[in-house]
Amino acid sequence: PLTDPLPAASQLSGGAYPEKFLYFSGFDLWRSGGSFYGGMQWAPGGLNQDGFTLKLLIAEGTYRYLAGGTNIRGTGLLASILPGWRVKRDNIEIKIFAGLDLQNHRFSPDDPANGLRGDHAGLRVGADLWWEPTPNLMIASSVSGSTIGTNFNIRGAAGWRVEDRFWAGPEIETSGDQVYRQYRIGAHVTSLKWSAFEWSLGAGYVEDNSHRSGLYGRISVLTRR
Repeated sequence: PLTDPLPAASQLSGGAYPEKFLYFSGFDLWRSGGSFYGGMQWAPGGLNQDGFTLKLLIAEGTYRYLAGGTNIRGTGLLASILPGWRVKRDNIEIKIFAGLDLQNHRFSPDDPANGLRGDHAGLRVGADLWWEPTPNLMIASSVSGSTIGTNFNIRGAAGWRVEDRFWAGPEIETSGDQVYRQYRIGAHVTSLKWSAFEWSLGAGYVEDNSHRSGLYGRISVLTRR
């Protein structure tokens, strides 16, 4: 399903950066589908300052589901323009977004009963949380939902600092829409820095409401300017 992919929520070492732009991209794959995405965030006061931030996102995804015993391949394209606000207090950072969501859905073979067919415009809302209760522990969560087909994505993760280079730990996630659901449990590496880029990886077990299961893998990268 089309979800709202998110970059790593915080820099690893907690320093202040003067950059105003954050660019991100990545892909997510498993045996029955996947997605590719990219976008940017712009904060006129600085990425690490409280205040207004604008998120632009484009993504394309494919997935399979069963309808009346027929195996359907769905393909969706998403573009979102999401004004938002960032607030940080001590070791907790929260970002909230809401804005225009545009989607196009195609099915093979065609599924006339699926209300997602064709072009749609709606409202997308989302929130990201990053919390470091101790210097060596982080907790992150994200929630995103659209009025188009009740599309949603919820993710939670915990991580431990590894040699002041990245965070690693478990993650859980669920996503879906009016006809499809997916559930994941796995592990992640977040904010692995290499030159001007930060990489995040995830892998684990996935199952959907058509009783398909297997392994998933996810790679994303971001940079600040």
